[in-house]
Amino acid sequence: MMADKKPTDQEIVQKFNSMKQELSAIAQKIGELEQEKDEHTLVIDTIKPLDGDRTCYRLVGGILVKKTVKEVLPFLEQNHDGIATLMKTLGTNYKKKEDEMNEYQKKYNIKIKA
Repeated sequence: MMADKKPTDQEIVQKFNSMKQELSAIAQKIGELEQEKDEHTLVIDTIKPLDGDRTCYRLVGGILVKKTVKEVLPFLEQNHDGIATLMKTLGTNYKKKEDEMNEYQKKYNIKIKA
């Protein structure tokens, strides 16, 4: 059985940078989802008090579709909840990846210059 080959300094730096990029991408996605969730909240809060039979328009795949408030509201609320769940999952993944990166940084004694 062969012993694990020790990675070169260049391989260590590349992997560390890759981990940083992955964390950055997750953080960016969380930010985008936060904005989308806020938009859903604004629309839900705006149309919720309206009469359910009132006409509203919803953008579906770039096409404006005529609906009623009572048809659109459940979809918006479901979408809002789905976004919140996804954000929670991404937050958990971010923390896990961050912990992995910190362990890797300690293991190979990586110093970050400011």
